[in-house]
Amino acid sequence: MSANQTIEDHGLLRFLTCGSVDDGKSTLIGRLLYDTKAILADTLNAIEKTSQKRGLGAVDLSLLTDGLQAEREQGITIDVAYRYFSTGTRKYIIADAPGHEQYTRNMVTAASTANLAIILIDARKGVLTQTRRHSKLASLVGIPHLVVAVNKMDLVDYSQEVFEQIREDYLRFAAKVGIEDVRFIPLSALNGDMIVERGESLSWYDGPTLLDILEATPGAHSEHAEAFRFPVQYVCRPQDSANPDLHDYRGFMGRVESGSIRAGDAVTVLPSGLTSTVKAVQIGGQDIAEAVTEQSVTLLLADEIDTSRGDMIVKSDEAPAAVKEIRANLCWLSETPLDRARTYLIRHTTRDAKAKLAGIDHRLDVNTLEHLPAEKLAMNDIAEVSFKLAQPIFADPYATNRASGAFIVIDESNNNTVGAGMIL
Repeated sequence: MSANQTIEDHGLLRFLTCGSVDDGKSTLIGRLLYDTKAILADTLNAIEKTSQKRGLGAVDLSLLTDGLQAEREQGITIDVAYRYFSTGTRKYIIADAPGHEQYTRNMVTAASTANLAIILIDARKGVLTQTRRHSKLASLVGIPHLVVAVNKMDLVDYSQEVFEQIREDYLRFAAKVGIEDVRFIPLSALNGDMIVERGESLSWYDGPTLLDILEATPGAHSEHAEAFRFPVQYVCRPQDSANPDLHDYRGFMGRVESGSIRAGDAVTVLPSGLTSTVKAVQIGGQDIAEAVTEQSVTLLLADEIDTSRGDMIVKSDEAPAAVKEIRANLCWLSETPLDRARTYLIRHTTRDAKAKLAGIDHRLDVNTLEHLPAEKLAMNDIAEVSFKLAQPIFADPYATNRASGAFIVIDESNNNTVGAGMIL
């Protein structure tokens, strides 16, 4: 490569791995890190020594995630582990969540920011109840891309027939629950076939490797055009008597949750409905040409509008509706059941609103995927519910905008987060 030639940066990709302890998830993650040269030399040396002590002929890559696994098995902590690696063209964050039914809330947490999910299937076992549950949850929280990785192909003699049967079984299930964007790949995490390198045992498969798929997957917010949403976090009014130019400075600080904004764009401030134009977009006091999704910036408006934390600045021609009642898929996170009689706090972007449960339409059985009647929700339950709000929020459907379509439910008595919702 010439000195002035640049490598295209495909941006950050967050993805989720789903599978039971026996499906080879730890080995898959270890293989990805090992084959992309993302393991530090001292870490690699340590797992090589441990593998030798156990009498293994090759490095046991599952040891890279064994620390977390041991904690889970002992019941010490059940949480989401995040692992980071990069290639020449992209950075990655892997969310590794526990897969059992009682840890549904952890998987929902991990999946909420992912743009791709790898559903791991043991080639010897095929599509199981857990496979269907993970796939449904990934679809429910809006992960746009699913990869079904049929692992342990080495234990079925790399049989194309076995792979095709699993593919057919999964597609029948996917059609029933409305999963559309799904790709299939045969692999052996143990031997490294079709992870980063193609290997020599799957010549009948002419599709991309797992890393090829990851490299080509669109990043978050790039699937379709998104409306500009800017929840105000803080109003900046500098007090500096030595600098009279700052006397009239009023900057609205926050993060661009979706869309983009430039100086000169017409905007509306919600809930007041007052309109203005953007005078400047700044980072660190310096003007920039444009702010895009996930950038934290300061907006200066041409008109003086009374604005505070919890308000939302949007482009005038794409304002969301202000609503005081919402329907949503809700994952209940708390050991204390959802109480119809209680008032909760719903936090949507930077805005809080008191809320009461208006009704439970149905609860989802995450194993059978049936819709069941429900009078209450316990920890890890997922249900379609409706809330009535004391103050309006400015929401989009979660399927359209994952940032402004999501909310959390807070117990005011202890400030604990007790639920996570996706607006329908």
